[in-house]
Amino acid sequence: QVQLVESGGGLVQAGGSLRLSCAGSGSIRRFNAMGWYRQAPGKQRELVAVITSSGTTNYGDSVKGRFTITRDKSKNTVYLPSNSLKPEDTAVYYCNAGAVDYHDRAYDSWGQGTQVTVSS
Repeated sequence: QVQLVESGGGLVQAGGSLRLSCAGSGSIRRFNAMGWYRQAPGKQRELVAVITSSGTTNYGDSVKGRFTITRDKSKNTVYLPSNSLKPEDTAVYYCNAGAVDYHDRAYDSWGQGTQVTVSS
């Protein structure tokens, strides 16, 4: 079983900053890629940023240059410092992680989501 606990969402003015965190836990041998997706009302869920276990990163086009994903492997935690926020960044942000347990079972898990609202 994998648990993902997100924190750091909230209300911020346009141009401001937030830092989202996602901590993974469970009887897991290793976490693979971890990242963030978001879903705005009436829109499909989209990639924000992902980081592999080796540190390779990938970003959605709309956040490149403004968001940075980092990872603390010792804590199974990913961070998403987000700068120059825009009203169009308003969405529910979901943490996602791939993991393998001690029986070599693979998991693709999602957090419950954290709301980010950017006011103009």
